[in-house]
Amino acid sequence: MPPKKKNVESAAAKPAKASAAKTTTKPAATGRGRPKKTDTNTATQPTKTTKASVKKVTETVMKKDPAPAASTKKTQPAATTKKTQPAAKAPEAKGKAATKASTKATTMSTTVSKKRKADDAEEEKPRAPKKPRVIREPKAKVVKAKVVINDVPKTRLNVFVCGEGSSGELGLGAAKAAIDVKRPRLNKFLDAQEVGVVQVAVGGMHCLALTHDNKILTWGVNDQGALGRDTTWDGGYKEIKEDAGSDSESDEDDDDSGLNPRESTPTAIPSSEFPEGTVFVAVAAADSASFALTDDGQVYGWGTFRSNDGVLGFDPDHHIQTTPIPIPALKKIKQLSCGANHVLALNDRGSVFSWGSGQQNQLGRRIVERTKLHGLQPREFGLRKNIVHVASGSYHSFAVHANGTVYSWGLNSFGATGIRDNAGDDEAAIAHPVPVESLSNRGITQISGGLHHSIARTADGKCLIWGRCDSHQSGLKIDSLPDSSVIKDDHGAPRILIEPTQIPGINAVVVAAASDHSLAIDADGRAWSWGFSATYQTGQGTQDDIEVATKIDNTATRDRKLNWAGAGGQFSIFTDPA
Repeated sequence: MPPKKKNVESAAAKPAKASAAKTTTKPAATGRGRPKKTDTNTATQPTKTTKASVKKVTETVMKKDPAPAASTKKTQPAATTKKTQPAAKAPEAKGKAATKASTKATTMSTTVSKKRKADDAEEEKPRAPKKPRVIREPKAKVVKAKVVINDVPKTRLNVFVCGEGSSGELGLGAAKAAIDVKRPRLNKFLDAQEVGVVQVAVGGMHCLALTHDNKILTWGVNDQGALGRDTTWDGGYKEIKEDAGSDSESDEDDDDSGLNPRESTPTAIPSSEFPEGTVFVAVAAADSASFALTDDGQVYGWGTFRSNDGVLGFDPDHHIQTTPIPIPALKKIKQLSCGANHVLALNDRGSVFSWGSGQQNQLGRRIVERTKLHGLQPREFGLRKNIVHVASGSYHSFAVHANGTVYSWGLNSFGATGIRDNAGDDEAAIAHPVPVESLSNRGITQISGGLHHSIARTADGKCLIWGRCDSHQSGLKIDSLPDSSVIKDDHGAPRILIEPTQIPGINAVVVAAASDHSLAIDADGRAWSWGFSATYQTGQGTQDDIEVATKIDNTATRDRKLNWAGAGGQFSIFTDPA
């Protein structure tokens, strides 16, 4: 039987009051941070306690404005709520259900109040200032540690020069006495203590020197940028009077020769032309181009190459390169060798690269006229690996394998390659590297090529020579040689020494060949020379050709122990340790 309405309302209402009282024990925070007290005298309207009513109460509380109702100081603590339990007698089952529902609603209301208080307290906290936006720097590129594969020369050298100097190739400045130097003269612009040259390279009409403090000095002709620096001069030129020349170091005529002092005086290429930290170990010179090798095997170059038609270019992108630039195709290079208009590079794995003009097959690879610019890119060209030495003549080339085999290729019209095939024909050429039987397995340690002849040194000091011999390039009395070693012209005159032949009396440590004269340094530090001498390039003090190899004897070098020689187009350079 359902209970009376009065009892149901009474039972539902009083627990609701209790719920309201419990809610006031933990009032929500106001906007100022102080809680307002709940008025316990506020009348509570009885409601029918059902699941629907509980849900409605919950939703009402959730939607209620966070600002609490007004309160009084008579707010009773939650503990006193127990003393005001209702005394109304209701049916037991319904009363328990109503009490349970009311308690659940009270709990939910309290939870909401706690959450609202926490939210209000959170709002009152001052907001932390926003952290400034951090702009991350881009990650730096990982720079690989430099691997040093080449040793830096350290011995300071005295430098002696002789021969033609009308284009400043002797590096003696613009003095009149710098034009023709009959015998080797000490170059005071390259003083061993003040300048400290450690290596020299000789080109056709210009030179380079590497100093102990990592500078590259250049002097001579700069028509196609071979000096790698600006040599513009507004001083004009004076007429050069004929002079018999001088072999005395003290004969320094103060009269101006009319030479451009910026070309004729050794001057360093600005260090700003190279990346910071670049360390050089060697320099090399062609006719109109120059190159520098670093300790980690990189190569820098400048100038240009020439062909039969004039300027060919420095590389496919630069016709004439007036300042140094890197050659990216070359890495881990150990040795450079220059001909007149081509270069060979040997890397640390024994591979050989060639580039420049290939019109005489000196590159060892086929270059046709319509693709001749392809020759300006360094490439390998069919040589086997494990090459240990490379060398160049003006228009021919050599490579020595670790097993002792010597290869050659290029122009062979005078047998300069050491190969008999077609030697003597005007258009004779060796298109690809070919073993030279007469040189292989003879312990060749160094080769140097001239215009149409070549010279080599063996491990036991033999000085071998072959090629053109009609202007005394061989340093031998040709009439004393067997006919099998010589190719004669139509008139029966000796023209080519085709068999590599030893020059007697020279225990060689260094050899050098130029256009038509040759040089050697023996184990005692004495210089030898022979061949064409019209501009005093033999250093013998005469313009007459030197038929056989002869020691150079003059006051400047007599007490020196020379250790290197270089032969230019019409001049010569020697060095000795300071």
